[in-house]
Amino acid sequence: MSAGLATAPNVNPARAEPLRVMVVDDSAVIRGLISRWIEAEPDMVVAASVRTGLDAVNQVERVKPDVMVLDIEMPDMDGITALPLLLAKKRDLIVIMASTLTRRNAEISLKALSLGASDYIPKPESTRESGTAEIFKHDLIQKVRQFGARIGRGSALTAHAPVGVARGALQVPLHAISAPAKFMLHPFNPGPARALLIGSSTGGPQALISLVASLAPVIDKVPVLITQHMPPTFTTILAEHLARASGRPAHEAVDGEAVKAGRIYLAPGGLHMRVARHGHEAVIALDSGPQINFCRPAVDPLFMSAIDVWQNDILALILTGMGSDGMRGGKDIVSAGGNVIAQDEASSVVWGMPGSAANAGICAAVLPLDQIAQKVLKIFSGDHA
Repeated sequence: MSAGLATAPNVNPARAEPLRVMVVDDSAVIRGLISRWIEAEPDMVVAASVRTGLDAVNQVERVKPDVMVLDIEMPDMDGITALPLLLAKKRDLIVIMASTLTRRNAEISLKALSLGASDYIPKPESTRESGTAEIFKHDLIQKVRQFGARIGRGSALTAHAPVGVARGALQVPLHAISAPAKFMLHPFNPGPARALLIGSSTGGPQALISLVASLAPVIDKVPVLITQHMPPTFTTILAEHLARASGRPAHEAVDGEAVKAGRIYLAPGGLHMRVARHGHEAVIALDSGPQINFCRPAVDPLFMSAIDVWQNDILALILTGMGSDGMRGGKDIVSAGGNVIAQDEASSVVWGMPGSAANAGICAAVLPLDQIAQKVLKIFSGDHA
């Protein structure tokens, strides 16, 4: 995911002290860059900068960082080995994995999420290109700040989840369950859905894998199209995980291919995915146009284009993620007569995208992740209650 480069700092007023960030990378150049970026922010400070995972493990209790940027490939002890040791020593530590865009590192990054890492960020192959470095900088700062904001609110994010469970889904405070909703729900529009669309970002891979594992009966009836904010290579790996979890074919979408029931189509990293009408068929349309909502792929293009193909017969899900991508497209889907369901705050790693949709009043339901599949199954069986 790449975000815009000119947004103002969103300093968390709930924190009296700046976020303490620990940088762990064997590259002195990367450590220096990240440290300078962190120190330039008014709400962050570099608590420590170390070369290996072993150094991080040995120092984490003394340094007491809030957030750690953890490289994957390092001497002595790599990031994936250090991760569980770090979380055992500091359970509320937020870890953002950093890696270059290789298949191996993509696999490791996704594994790290299942072991308790909060997020990942792709490192540029070279920091000499100013545009690439600026995107990396902005994305990193925004991730640190967003997770830091949740620390200030005493969020359930501090609960580290076991394999297969999205972080934030455990040890939910009672007030997060019992508090009344602060948003209005839109009535369910009756009628059969002919497509299931899903948009997600931060925390999305774990949420998607958990969700599709229960959706086989729906996948058999209609196509499932997913936009997850993710770079190339990562989406290739995610598609393979989705296929294993669902027991149904899942792959990165191919430009011009027909969209058919029984399959999961994932937007490839770096490309927007839309659908279009070609004769009597729906087909995939990919493009590398400008970022939308500071992302490519973005959710809104998929949602908006689907209306021309399936009109009001659409069910859209907006899952955990930063920003507001999917809200405008979701609003158009509801205006056309379709339905939108959002993940609730307590089970979201970051309640940006689903929160924007919920607060816009376009959602027919706002549910914990573990209840969304059940609701979707009921809808596709004709029960909209």
